[in-house]
Amino acid sequence: MSWLSDPKGDGQPKLGFTYRILRRFTRSLMSVWFRELDVVDNENMPHDGGVMFIAWHPSGLIDPILLHASLPGKLSILAKHTLFKIPIFGRLMRAGGGLPIYRASDSDDVEKSRMKNSEMLQDVGREIANGGRLLLFPEGKTHTDSKVSKAKTGAARIILIALREAELQNKPAPRIVPVGLHYSDSQKFRERGAVILERPMELPNIPQTVGDLEQQKELDIAWTKKVTESIEEELKRASLSKTSWEERRLIWQGRSVVYAERAIQSGSKITRPSFAESVIGARRLRAGWEYMSKHKPDEIAPLVEKSRLHFTELEAMGITPFDVAAKPQKPTMLGYLIALTAWIWSAAWMLGLVTWSAVLGNVPPYQANYLTMWHFKRKGIAESIYGTMKIATAVVMFPIWWIFASLSITVLFLATSSPLFILLNKHWLLAYFTQINPVLMFLILLVWWPISGKMHMNLYSRLVRSWRSLKRWKNWRQNELDWDSLQKRQREIGGMLIGLGDSLVLPGDPEWQEPKTGDDDFKHVTLR
Repeated sequence: MSWLSDPKGDGQPKLGFTYRILRRFTRSLMSVWFRELDVVDNENMPHDGGVMFIAWHPSGLIDPILLHASLPGKLSILAKHTLFKIPIFGRLMRAGGGLPIYRASDSDDVEKSRMKNSEMLQDVGREIANGGRLLLFPEGKTHTDSKVSKAKTGAARIILIALREAELQNKPAPRIVPVGLHYSDSQKFRERGAVILERPMELPNIPQTVGDLEQQKELDIAWTKKVTESIEEELKRASLSKTSWEERRLIWQGRSVVYAERAIQSGSKITRPSFAESVIGARRLRAGWEYMSKHKPDEIAPLVEKSRLHFTELEAMGITPFDVAAKPQKPTMLGYLIALTAWIWSAAWMLGLVTWSAVLGNVPPYQANYLTMWHFKRKGIAESIYGTMKIATAVVMFPIWWIFASLSITVLFLATSSPLFILLNKHWLLAYFTQINPVLMFLILLVWWPISGKMHMNLYSRLVRSWRSLKRWKNWRQNELDWDSLQKRQREIGGMLIGLGDSLVLPGDPEWQEPKTGDDDFKHVTLR
């Protein structure tokens, strides 16, 4: 994972020591949480002026943590003020760039909240005008819906303030940059994610300043409403918003079939694309899907039904479209033995010092975290914050266990009354371990537990990949499955999807024209 470089220049806010430390922490946290993470399209980043980043909010605290780690420069993040009242956590949020927003629904004194919120919006607007960077979730809430929720007006109000302030100071106009957040499953550990920076929004000219306050208010409200509608549409486009999770899943599965079929037709080896490449492929398919659904529903309906039945059958068999596409014509015993050897080799590496250290240093808090989340799940915790609670409890449990384990082992090795101390001193070479400075041993162990855990995860990922390959080869050699029929049907679906795509001008094609701000991709799809 390579992170984006911070902008340089006199007009850029400087990153303080505490902010750098916290961002290093969030980057480490996200590199552990995700097994694959891509940040792409940094060419869309404005070179000057302030920036407001906007994104949808499907995954609780994971969304701001990921974007805090991914987005360059010093980032301010708006969050509801109640979060800042949490001991320690509130201080960390402020140090990491968090700014409290006072919502009337979160306070008994509605008028006071509105006044504080208005003051905060003015301050944030001025900060953006002076080159600051703000992250905002316009939906105003986290959720588990497959589509973007209705956007609030806060983002538009802030950018209006910022634009006016920048104009007064003769500074570059601030920009709004939509950010696409994409997860294979944000609530599960070691899944895949992608952060896609979209092109900056084109905003209408700000309302002229007039003398009449009521007239000015009406002009500002009309502008704010128009921009908010555009923001909502941009979020839908950036997040590949769909009406149901089933439709999203079908699009992603269809994308994998198209990818495999194009590889087969070109004679290339079928490999798994990166998650970012998968997102781009899903964007193309979604645009074509939406266009055909609106303009030629009779043509796409049979294809959708055939795809749905095929993917349902594969899920029931426990296999994937990739398993079907990548199956060799004659799966040999040699291929199976190679896969078995790779798995055994990976498993052998799991028996070393790294794994045993990782087991001792990380399995107890991992299991404690698992039991805690099981308890929360039984209590009916909201699905949208499940991953957030996992991370929050892990951040507490793991350091506590590392300190306890480090102290215990230090005492076990160095205390003169310890049976291990007595045993080690019976051998001239092992006796040197009992002469290590206690503080030094404690610090070495404290640092070693997370390092060994990270190394173990890399080994474990290799083991999982080799196991999946072995399982795939085992399935390929089974005569119970009618692979020929599965491949024929999948290639037929892939051919139909490719034919559909080739008949349209889609995102990524040379002839493609990016939609204007506020328009979804499918509105700019055309027939060839």
